[in-house]
Amino acid sequence: QVELVESGGGLVQAGGSLRLSCAASGRAFSGYSMGWYRQPPGKQRELVAGISSGGSTNYSNSVKGRFTISRDNAENTVYLQMNSLKPEDTAVYYCNAIRVGVYQVYNYWGRGTQVTVSS
Repeated sequence: QVELVESGGGLVQAGGSLRLSCAASGRAFSGYSMGWYRQPPGKQRELVAGISSGGSTNYSNSVKGRFTISRDNAENTVYLQMNSLKPEDTAVYYCNAIRVGVYQVYNYWGRGTQVTVSS
């Protein structure tokens, strides 16, 4: 079992920056791929950025070049550095952990943190 707790959200002006953190509890954190998703009001949850257990990263086209995902396995923490924020980035941001086991996929979610970007 993995518990994920997001923090770092808030209200910023367009063009500003925020750094989100996701603190994980549980064993084998380094074996999980981690991701940040977001869900604007009334819309579906979408993948923002992901980082594999090996450290490779991927980003949605809408945030590529502006956001950076990273992980610190020693601290069981994943980060999302968000720069050049736009009003369209306003959403609840969720941390995700996923690992393919022998017989099943392990998939965990945090409760989310609100990011609001004003114009």
